Amino acid sequence: MESLKNVARQAKKRLRTDFWQRYKNDVDGAATEAQRNGKNALKVRNNMLTRVKSVIRGEEQDEFYLKVKKLIDEHGEVSDAIGRLTDREYYDGLSYEEKQRYIMELSAKYVEALEKYRREKEGQ
Repeated sequence: MESLKNVARQAKKRLRTDFWQRYKNDVDGAATEAQRNGKNALKVRNNMLTRVKSVIRGEEQDEFYLKVKKLIDEHGEVSDAIGRLTDREYYDGLSYEEKQRYIMELSAKYVEALEKYRREKEGQ
């Protein structure tokens, strides 16, 4: 019940602080700018919608995504990305089966982060 009250408080705060009006102005401005630059305005709008949804849900960019973003910004898409993102200390302490599971989970997270990165870059 407390979380419902918290969500209601946050929604009320967004209404009082003109959050939605600022969001609409930001979206319109970004879409107009994208059209001027020859980019797809609809993709920009969708990207901004995804961002505002994450803000409303209270989601923060996780550390893993930030690592992936830094890796791609500095080195591009490299063939050994999984190896670079592996926590060696943790990995060395795992059994063979656990290592396989860890690599599979890491690969899935990497693909998800890479797709998110591409969507963000497309929207700019």
